[in-house]
Amino acid sequence: MNYNWNWGVFFDPSPEGVGTYADMLLSGLLWTLATALCSWIIAFALGSIIGVMRTLPSKLANAIGTGYVELFRNIPLLVQMFLWYSVVPEILPQAWGDWLKQLPNASFYTAVVCLGFFTASRVAEQVRTGIETLARGQRMAGTALGLTTAQTYRYVLLPNAYRIILPPLTSEFLNNMKNTSVALTIGLLELTARARSMQEFSSQVFEAFTAATVIYLLISLVVVTLSGLLERRVAVPGSR
Repeated sequence: MNYNWNWGVFFDPSPEGVGTYADMLLSGLLWTLATALCSWIIAFALGSIIGVMRTLPSKLANAIGTGYVELFRNIPLLVQMFLWYSVVPEILPQAWGDWLKQLPNASFYTAVVCLGFFTASRVAEQVRTGIETLARGQRMAGTALGLTTAQTYRYVLLPNAYRIILPPLTSEFLNNMKNTSVALTIGLLELTARARSMQEFSSQVFEAFTAATVIYLLISLVVVTLSGLLERRVAVPGSR
């Protein structure tokens, strides 16, 4: 059976009533970017806290940080997505659970929280590695200057650690963006879900997923380019 190529399908009206198929893909792209950026804010902030906890001279902090990383890193993302969407509202007090179920765009908020907590476990490992890579004298210098532990991390360790781990953080951000496609399983109409809808409505499977692939690739190239520029800008003189 011959496949009928039709690259003009992107300008055909969409049965969903959102304009053309190109408009439908653009809508999915916006949801993908919103989900990726919002979840990354959670992942970066929470991951930094957990990563710091794993390097503190406290057994309790280390245990909590390690437990978090092992829990969220070793459960498949798809399972976590279903747990957050279907199970969490049922185990909360009924009023809270009902509020979550009736929340507009509930799948978006669920995906943001799920991806944020999942990616935080990976960011935590990057932060921990970055801190442990620094020369031990930097921590001692902070202590010698009379800085508290929090001040030493704030002004000495973390600024230098972030410079070191910027490339792997970029990879984690891209992984987080691509992981947004898992959210289609809970009804979020992100880019992959829109491409799938386009394929089902128009039967132009190659065109739909080729467009999605190109969009993902272009976003990745932009992020990598910007990350490279930022890395050169914040690099410590003489460290490269």
